Amino acid sequence: MGTRKVLVTGCSSGIGLAVAVRLAKDEAKRFKVVATMRDLEKRGPLEKAAGDALNKTLAIQKLDVCCKESIKACINSLPDRQVDVLVSNAGIGMIGPLECQSITAIKELFDVNLFGLVRLVKEVLPDMKQRQSGHIVVMSSVMGLQGLLFNDVYSASKFAVEGFCESLAVQAMKFHIKTTLVEPGPVITEFERKVYEDAENIDLSETDEETARIFRDIYLPYSKMVFTTLGQTPEEVAEQTHKVITAKEPPLRHQTNRLYMPMTALKHADPTGRLPLEAFYKMIFKHDRVFKATLGVLRMLHRRGGNK
Repeated sequence: MGTRKVLVTGCSSGIGLAVAVRLAKDEAKRFKVVATMRDLEKRGPLEKAAGDALNKTLAIQKLDVCCKESIKACINSLPDRQVDVLVSNAGIGMIGPLECQSITAIKELFDVNLFGLVRLVKEVLPDMKQRQSGHIVVMSSVMGLQGLLFNDVYSASKFAVEGFCESLAVQAMKFHIKTTLVEPGPVITEFERKVYEDAENIDLSETDEETARIFRDIYLPYSKMVFTTLGQTPEEVAEQTHKVITAKEPPLRHQTNRLYMPMTALKHADPTGRLPLEAFYKMIFKHDRVFKATLGVLRMLHRRGGNK
């Protein structure tokens, strides 16, 4: 197989930037990467990280996943419109009580997280079918597998992404096109920092006092502990994404953080859904010490290298 052409979205920072650079610096020089972002004014960090790969194995282009014309213009600019690997990474987050989220903001989130992916796939899929080859790699989340407190809308968008890809994967196989959902847990990025910064400043006046208290005094401190204990770097996620893309038989789903797997495994252990629901409820509201002790054990495993 010759050099594979890779298109990555959302490359101005975080996971997208790390994935684009990791593929561009592939030791076997198997990839030529088109790293895209909505605002080219934010290209500085990517250019710095790319180093010698810039304009050799990594090119930077404008692409807005919310704009069909922008996607088409980017794809049309590529020789023969060839995209061997699509890495759909662009996304936005949202946390907080549902009553405090506007329908407009919720629609904007779905426009990026779900419909942005759909627009991309609609543009590249016909060419992949014609070539009878391709790999669609989608940056999903463990929250596409297991819903979490105060992540109602974000989790809903990732559940939609998972359903879309799982359904499409069956048809894609017929045309020798592979599909992979990469599912990180907590990742320490500017993206996450901004989401939590917004959450700390959220107007809680639209919800009741008890829900506001739970969000402010329980959820936010717990979330910070989880990120400190389980959080991966974008480079760790990029390394695992690289392994998925270079695998002979890539999986449909790949969780990047094995320390998080016990939480998602609860769902599969009980088809009625009671086990994970009660487990999360008790950890958050009933057994604060158990929750903290569990995080302490996981932190120890993390330090011993269990998060590889």
